[in-house]
Amino acid sequence: MGKIAQELLAEVRAYVGGLGPTVAEFISPWAEDLAERHIESTSLACLRHLDACAANAEGTAGEEIARLLAERGQRLRWGQTYTVDDFGQGFIDNYGWLELVGTRGHFANENVACGFLVLGPNLHYPDHHHEAEEIYIPLTGGALWRKGDGDFELRAAGEVIHHPSNTNHAMKTGEEPLLALFLWRGGPLAARSTVTGKAD
Repeated sequence: MGKIAQELLAEVRAYVGGLGPTVAEFISPWAEDLAERHIESTSLACLRHLDACAANAEGTAGEEIARLLAERGQRLRWGQTYTVDDFGQGFIDNYGWLELVGTRGHFANENVACGFLVLGPNLHYPDHHHEAEEIYIPLTGGALWRKGDGDFELRAAGEVIHHPSNTNHAMKTGEEPLLALFLWRGGPLAARSTVTGKAD
C-alpha cells in the first residue's frame, strides 16, 4: 500500500504545482516530507467507476492520477461520510472519498487535507457546507457544479473551483462518473458537512 500512496502523492504534488498561485498558496503548509501512516485498505462500491474515470481523463493533465487510481487505488483506504439514511442506497453505492493527506489520511497533516471524490453517473450531491475552506479540481469533465445561490454550471477537467468557508455547494453528474481532487484547510478537517439540500 505504501508504494501506491507514495506514487500518488508525487503525482498530486506535480499536478497541483501547475495550477497557479491560489492552489500553491493553499497547500503551502504541506511539509516536504509527510509522515506516512500504515492504514488498512477499504473498498467501496463506487470504485467500479474508476476505470471509466481514467478513460474520461485521457489527454488531460490529471490523466496519470486517474490511471493510478483505476489500476491500484483499490488498495487504499476509501471512506464515506454519509449513510443510507441520509441519501438512500443509490447514492451510497455511487459515492466515496479517499483522503491521501490529512488528519486521517495515508500521510499525516493537521493543516491541510487532500484527497479524491468519486461520484457515479446521474447522481445529485445536494447542497452542503462546512467550516473548512475548500478547493475542488475535477479530473474528469461533464459534471455540473453550484456554489451559493448560483445556477449549476458545467465545469471542465482541470478547473479550480473554490468554496470559501461555510459556502453552500452542490454537484450533479451526467452520464459519466466524476473524479475530483479536493483540498481542505481551516476548520475541522474531518468534520461532517452540514446538508441543506435534498437529493433528487
